[in-house]
Amino acid sequence: MALYCIGDIQGCDGALGHLLERMAFSPSRDTVYLLGDLVNRGPRSCAVLRRCMAADGALRCLLGNHDLHLLATAHGVRAPSRRDTLAPILQAEDRQVLLDWLRQQPLARQHLHGGETLLMVHAGVLPGWSAADTLAFAEEVHAVLRGPGLPAFLQQMYGNQPDHWDNALAGTDRLRVIVNALTRLRFCSAQGVMDFESAESAASPPPGLLPWFDVPGRRTAGTLLAFGHWSTLGWLNRSDLLGLDTGCVWGGALSAVRFGATLAERELLQVPCPQAQVP
Repeated sequence: MALYCIGDIQGCDGALGHLLERMAFSPSRDTVYLLGDLVNRGPRSCAVLRRCMAADGALRCLLGNHDLHLLATAHGVRAPSRRDTLAPILQAEDRQVLLDWLRQQPLARQHLHGGETLLMVHAGVLPGWSAADTLAFAEEVHAVLRGPGLPAFLQQMYGNQPDHWDNALAGTDRLRVIVNALTRLRFCSAQGVMDFESAESAASPPPGLLPWFDVPGRRTAGTLLAFGHWSTLGWLNRSDLLGLDTGCVWGGALSAVRFGATLAERELLQVPCPQAQVP
């Protein structure tokens, strides 16, 4: 039995199929985590969702910003952008089945492997959050996504404020901060104030900002944390950090990590992707 993580797919089902073939993926034997942004901008988002559903739990997904954008667009909250490739899902005969499955997926996951914890999110974790906090806060949003309050929540989900965490936050403000951290975060200040304007490489942070994972005193340091979302960052492999968005949809590669007996034993597997969008 093998354990894998795969970065942002964004509708590139052909690349996903090739990567699974290279992994010799067996649904009865292997566990694969997909780190969000399953859909959008690539050519075959429907096929990605149907493949994940058919895997019956062997492909374990979490939600990224593009997946939430699909839910918002389907509920009439967001207009499609010119780069969106969501129409085949929205016009599919099994549209409701696909959307109902998607809203059941969480914003964070953990996996225990060889006595160690692997924490997974799409984008980032605020420096003041522990691994337990991250999972608990993600579950608050997950409960709303799969419940009757989804349409109302989607109406209020978007916005950049509040831009930092406060335990006293409640209601929509609290949920918005959680969503923004887990699905949009790249840079923040040393005090955990989030920035959503910059998407540069981590090597060139805007003045006064740091990559979220380089903030001194980050409470998830020491727990292996895997994420995607940041294509200009690319492949990042540190003792307690894995960045796996290698720009598949932009003509880069789709990347997976295969873990060995421990989380420290890692093998990078990649397949090239045809360019579906121009950055």
